[in-house]
Amino acid sequence: MQSDETEKLKDLQFKLGYIFFNPSLLKKALTHSTFVNECQEKDIRDNERLEFLGDSILGFIISDFLHQNFLTYSEGMLSKLKAYIVSEEYLSIISKELDLGTYLKLGKGEEVSGGRNKSSILANTYEAIIGAIYLDGGLAMTKRFIVKDIKNKIIKLGKKMLVPDYKSMLQEYAQKEFGTIPKYELVSETGENHSPIFEIQVIIQDKIYATGTAGSKKKAEQTAANQALKKINML
Repeated sequence: MQSDETEKLKDLQFKLGYIFFNPSLLKKALTHSTFVNECQEKDIRDNERLEFLGDSILGFIISDFLHQNFLTYSEGMLSKLKAYIVSEEYLSIISKELDLGTYLKLGKGEEVSGGRNKSSILANTYEAIIGAIYLDGGLAMTKRFIVKDIKNKIIKLGKKMLVPDYKSMLQEYAQKEFGTIPKYELVSETGENHSPIFEIQVIIQDKIYATGTAGSKKKAEQTAANQALKKINML
């Protein structure tokens, strides 16, 4: 009869969509340092080295995927998208979808303090699993695992981020050309309380470049920046 731990590892591998040739790598990926500190067995190692490896591999694979699939994105947009995908926040979301917390080996103190649901621990564990898959099956298998796991999420996220940030674009221009940043001033606020209309002008070096109107100050600023970029033939 197989042990409960063996059954849990089989269950997790099914969720991951990857079967390990060397299951001990997966066991190590799930072992938190607090468990090792409290364990009497000397040959048990935590997942920190695997996490270090997985972090680098994840960054490379995501960069490669974005470069090949988001051809119209600028370097800045690619960097912004990548930064979120490899962030603790995003990786913890993926980890919770896989229910990684259930499979962790934690010390008693970490267990009591809710370690199975901590974003930092879950994100680190996901990176450790990537490191383990790389050592077990190589780069191609690791790439397939990562892309399969989050491809659709990345595409949806990328489409949301495709909306241009005209204020950032205008700021980059102003800093490069004039060594300053644009200022946005409210010209007027009209309309009813429940549906106001804001008119905002953008100023660079005391010169009014354009105005924009919208139902919120943020959107009016974006509109003004958009008009200013058109005026200086940046769009």
